[in-house]
Amino acid sequence: EVQLVESGGGLVQAGGSLRLSCAASGFTVDDYVIGWFRQAPGKEREAVSCVSNSAGATYYAGSVKGRFTISSDVAKNTVYLQMNNLKPEDTAVYYCAAALLSGCEADGMEHWGKGTPVTVSS
Repeated sequence: EVQLVESGGGLVQAGGSLRLSCAASGFTVDDYVIGWFRQAPGKEREAVSCVSNSAGATYYAGSVKGRFTISSDVAKNTVYLQMNNLKPEDTAVYYCAAALLSGCEADGMEHWGKGTPVTVSS
């Protein structure tokens, strides 16, 4: 059974950092496109960052480029999202998702975690 479990969310002041983790089971992260998406209240879910180890590719939304870094630990079968210089507009529920073949698009993802909330205070 494919499972994705996010952790690491919380409350942080603007300018602070958080590291989100996405622990995968039932498949190998090396073989999938793994993405982080977020949804703020009243807004649509949006792509934040994705990684494809098989393609050697990463994607970052323009709003997070230079502040967020996606990485994976194949031995732990876990994907991380390091978030630095957080801003109030980063406040959202962050979801981890996976697809065998997809661009960094929510519609293309096949498996989803339940999400972890991130709140950035000003």
